[in-house]
Amino acid sequence: MAIDNDSLLSDRRGYLKGLAAASALLWGGTGTATAWDNEKSNGDHHSDGDVNFDIHYTSATTLAVLIRTGDVSPVDLVDATLKRLNNREDATNMFITVTGKRARKAAKDAEHAVENGDELGPLHGVPIAVKDLQAVKGVRWTSGAAPLSDRVADETELVVKRLFDAGAILIGKTNTPEFGYTGKCDNKLIGPTSTPFDLDRNSGGSSGGSASAVASGVVSIGTGTDGAGSLRIPASFCSTYGFKTTFRRLPDPVVFRTGTTYKDNGVETRTVRDAALALSIMAGPSDVPQDQLVLPDCDMDFLGAVEKGVKDMKVGYSPDLGVYPVDDRVQNVVGENVDAIADAGATVERIDVDLGVKYDKLMHSLRIMWGEAYCTLPEKLAEHDIDMLGDDRDKFPNELLDFVEFGRDELSTVALKRNDETVRKTVFNAVQSIFEDGYDILVAPTVAVPPIPNDVVGPTEINGTEIDPILGWLITAVFNMTGNPAASVPAGLTDDKELPVGMQLVGKRLADETVLAASAAYERVNPWHDDYPKQIQSPNTETSQTSSNTKDGGNGKAKRGDNSSLAKSM
Repeated sequence: MAIDNDSLLSDRRGYLKGLAAASALLWGGTGTATAWDNEKSNGDHHSDGDVNFDIHYTSATTLAVLIRTGDVSPVDLVDATLKRLNNREDATNMFITVTGKRARKAAKDAEHAVENGDELGPLHGVPIAVKDLQAVKGVRWTSGAAPLSDRVADETELVVKRLFDAGAILIGKTNTPEFGYTGKCDNKLIGPTSTPFDLDRNSGGSSGGSASAVASGVVSIGTGTDGAGSLRIPASFCSTYGFKTTFRRLPDPVVFRTGTTYKDNGVETRTVRDAALALSIMAGPSDVPQDQLVLPDCDMDFLGAVEKGVKDMKVGYSPDLGVYPVDDRVQNVVGENVDAIADAGATVERIDVDLGVKYDKLMHSLRIMWGEAYCTLPEKLAEHDIDMLGDDRDKFPNELLDFVEFGRDELSTVALKRNDETVRKTVFNAVQSIFEDGYDILVAPTVAVPPIPNDVVGPTEINGTEIDPILGWLITAVFNMTGNPAASVPAGLTDDKELPVGMQLVGKRLADETVLAASAAYERVNPWHDDYPKQIQSPNTETSQTSSNTKDGGNGKAKRGDNSSLAKSM
């Protein structure tokens, strides 16, 4: 249940004008028709008729073009976006905070810039959502934790600032589990976020609010983070595109900097091109003192990679990475659709992967990885007068507390740390050897199960095999350990309940362009853009009609404003 940020904060800053260099990269100064033609075949549904229906599933790239040409008003687009959010929020619970007043002011500024012929950024006037693990100055920043429900950020995270500098307009902050600790999007602040494909099932974590907002047609870009699959898991559960770059291709997420070396920033989108556009804006070195591991400037052409294709690429397909139990429904969907990459021009071979460690040992290493990430949280929270392991313990989920205490107890053991480093090195070498054998892309299921119910912590068994409900199904986590770029593309829907399934495309380290090229080639052959549910019925229609204008975000109540029509005549 979202709360309007404007009930907390009255002072708003405008947005910067945009990035000329990124605009030139996307359009070369003109080329509007070309960009539009490309996007029409890439998931957009533009027609001269019912614009109001289709605009919600139009890509960010196309929206930016239509805004530049004056065919879509930023003011009307933001109003329509807020109306869409309002209509879908009760059913899905995507947003922690809605920044309606701020968004409308930014939209007016964006419209004036278009009318004045100002230089415009590549996302000028395009509404986006930001995951609530990422800070935006002057906006509520809870990190999904109830004790932080009143915290307001005093800085904007660098990658988010770059999107704003490119002209993007913030609509709100999306839901996440506390500090992104799990693959299920749920917390004690506002509760679970649903996938629009089945409102009784979860959107995935930890960037589930953003993925659900994208899949629900609220925004075309939602930001996220990925420490063990937090972009790719929701992409699998919501049929969106989630891409984790090579480790530190993008500046480090701020989230109570813990020193862990597995997390990255990124975005959820409906098209590969939109992800490439966002990455081209977000990438680059950081001047933040705590973030000197970020990769330096490079000549990587994210947008150009979308057009490269996969001719002469060699792709290896593993249904389970050799160790994971995988639900039969997931194996069936991925197995039936992996050949689409071959149809796009690549050579696809089924391969046997040997990670060099048994499943139980891998799970223990992942548990240490979680413990390392969260063991310092009590000290960080103490700075906000929050006693995580004492008086405020009941305000946090037990599973997160378990990771914190496990990390504080176990990581003090030198022998254990050395053993874990050996496991990670073994897995790292095993994954790199796949690419040394000549494969350009490794394909595997994104996660081992379809979307999980909202009322469980996670699956406890798969095909009769008992698993850890938090860690045991996250095939994604392996590639956070290794730092390889990895994306989740929608593979299709299960036969029984039509639940989304993701397929993971992994590249060699630093080969982000290859992953984007393979993703885009797959998208052209096996498009997923018509799969999104166009109608979402709230579980309780009567309640929804009563509460749709008043949302409790754990910090009081705020009334949403009215929303107006969408676009100028096209």
